[in-house]
Amino acid sequence: MKVFIIAAISADGYIGLDESHRATSWTTTADKKFFVRRTKEAGVVVMGRKTFDTFARPLKDRRLIIMSRDPAAVTVEGVESTNETPAELVARLEKEGVAELAVCGGSSVYAQFMESGMVTEVYLTIMPKFFGEGVPLFNTPQDKNLELISSEVLDDQHSVLVHYKVTA
Repeated sequence: MKVFIIAAISADGYIGLDESHRATSWTTTADKKFFVRRTKEAGVVVMGRKTFDTFARPLKDRRLIIMSRDPAAVTVEGVESTNETPAELVARLEKEGVAELAVCGGSSVYAQFMESGMVTEVYLTIMPKFFGEGVPLFNTPQDKNLELISSEVLDDQHSVLVHYKVTA
């Protein structure tokens, strides 16, 4: 199964100013369109509860799974919840025939998936913005090698989409 991280980050590597900072408030229209298109192609999306709180509703035309220490506390109709490890979740989804899983944050969930060895690719949209502080992409140190698959300027606001393969 292809498991990929998809994130918008500031040029200094943050996914938000704080945990309640909505990505839609500071990312470009082109990034939002890419996120919708790529996550719909995957069909299945996983994110943490705090990240879901910034969306506040299910994602249209995608199966949404929320990772939470307390899955019973997630009571939004049309949303699944789990406290499975990334490896357990991926194994279950593979048995169900899922081909792709989009990992959509936040930094704890990104770190858990990266540390599990399940992540095969990473899509980062780098915004032409510095926060100086905030929520990092990963909440723990990561030592992974990446191979550039592609890069492109998404729009006239100069956001840059980079697509990497995780190699080790």
